[in-house]
Amino acid sequence: MKICSSCNKELELESNFCNICGKEVTPQQGRQAGETTVSPAGIKTAWIPAGAFTMGSPADEPGRRLERENSQRQVTISSGFWLGVYPITQEEWERVMGAGANPSSFNDNPAAGEEQGRRPVEKVRWYDALVFANRLSIKEGFSPAYSISGSTNPDDWGDVPEGNNSIWDAVKTLPGSSGWRLPTEAQWEYAARAGTATAFSNGAADWEDSPSIDGIGWFKFNSGGITHAVGLKQPNAWGLYDMHGNVSEWVWDLYDEYSSQAQTNPAGASSGSFRVIRGGSWFGGAKNARSANRNSDGPSFRDSLLGLRLVRP
Repeated sequence: MKICSSCNKELELESNFCNICGKEVTPQQGRQAGETTVSPAGIKTAWIPAGAFTMGSPADEPGRRLERENSQRQVTISSGFWLGVYPITQEEWERVMGAGANPSSFNDNPAAGEEQGRRPVEKVRWYDALVFANRLSIKEGFSPAYSISGSTNPDDWGDVPEGNNSIWDAVKTLPGSSGWRLPTEAQWEYAARAGTATAFSNGAADWEDSPSIDGIGWFKFNSGGITHAVGLKQPNAWGLYDMHGNVSEWVWDLYDEYSSQAQTNPAGASSGSFRVIRGGSWFGGAKNARSANRNSDGPSFRDSLLGLRLVRP
């Protein structure tokens, strides 16, 4: 398989040049984990290589929530992908959605020395994430990933629902699209772990309020009750920041218990009404930000704890 280094389209060609944009095509396997690129709209992403990992937490992991982390399973991610190095920031949100469209509660008074626009956007509904992803794709010339009622143009979708909506819930992800989308839950945890099997990506096994946890994220004990500019804590081994704490993040999947069977590229439950939330936030304890921790809520839910991070294939 070859990947166009410009439009990121997967191609099966003998030529070394993309027949879509004309740019050079490079082998996907030549990329290094954590290799970064910046999109035309300024979204910095890191390359997450294909691989396999154990998803979920072991029975003896401190802070484990049995009702949500019921079993572990072996998961294979068969293709690499680009994932946002940071959660989407307020300035990035407004760049795509328009000046004044920032929904965040923490839209002023950042901590000393921090830039307001570099704080993560929050109070984002799962439905809002669909709109943002497609608008960003259109802005950057990628083929949008999401289709609602046969259209990929958010202008055709109507107002973002304030409650659960069966039409929006029937959103489809278009095969072969090159555009932005929410990561699957498996992609998110695989990237958060970055090759580790401990509770946190820096090797920490405990979740008490400790220096080792303080170094990688913003939690209730060290946040001062606010969000903080992205990228101020230590990244994981693949160069991803704020995977633990600051704001929790929507992912694609419908929420349900895991299957214990090995799976390749799982994309969540086939039915349900809640979407999965990952990460942990400025408001919660560190145990809620472990790599395996899961939360969920309805797609119209919005809160100052909750933002997003996007992926491209």
